Amino acid sequence: MTTRIAFIGGGNMATSLAGGLIAAGTEPASIMVAEPDAGRRERLSKQYGVATTNANPETLLQDVVVLSVKPQLMQTVCKQLSESSNVKNPLYVSIAAGIRTADIARWLGGDVAVVRCMPNTPALIQYGATALYANKTVSEAQQQLADEILRAAGITAWVADEDLLDAVTAVSGSGPAYFFLLMEAMQKTAVNLGLDKETATSLILQTALGAARMASESELDLQELRARVTSKGGTTAAAIASFEHDDFHHNVSKALNAAYNRSRELADELGKDI
Repeated sequence: MTTRIAFIGGGNMATSLAGGLIAAGTEPASIMVAEPDAGRRERLSKQYGVATTNANPETLLQDVVVLSVKPQLMQTVCKQLSESSNVKNPLYVSIAAGIRTADIARWLGGDVAVVRCMPNTPALIQYGATALYANKTVSEAQQQLADEILRAAGITAWVADEDLLDAVTAVSGSGPAYFFLLMEAMQKTAVNLGLDKETATSLILQTALGAARMASESELDLQELRARVTSKGGTTAAAIASFEHDDFHHNVSKALNAAYNRSRELADELGKDI
């Protein structure tokens, strides 16, 4: 039996997931996207051959409903769905940042199956990292379905405690921006050292890509990989010593804790009934 999947919201993340699912063999006819923007509906239909609608309750006829709206709209959308006369009880998968499963379930009307996900922006090119949490109503089969959907955009990892998603947000959810910041700083310095911007950018991007590839394919941990390219008295050692002099590890920890604390604050703010 074909699993029917609906997306409420046809933005970049939903488009990436739908495209990834179709590339992995999911039939376009089994996917529906509810999207208020007519132009976006037309593009999705033409590009992927999926069904589209501007009516959110229609998605409740599907087996899985992916809630891919902005966090600020989640409560309104969920309450609209809860007021539908449709009796089907799908699995809800939320990819909205910062909204807890208990709040989503409450807005949807009570004891419903909810999986909350924390993807990151590289999911837009199928290189994402997504952590997932399932509430107690989610069955093993539904958990597998959610995993298959998010794996269409990269790797997945499950957490047993929903509070850990705040740590995930600080590490991988916000993480791409940290690497962009480092590459941006390297680019500016490289230009100041005499390289033209195009050359500097090309070298930095390939270096970042190569380092990540080496780390992902190596059996060595990150500390050992760093040590192996840091010859005593060499150029890399001089750079590392400068980082450490400025308390690099402490600054990274401080930044991630700031993101972690803000994630918890946002969950409290977004979970309030309006």
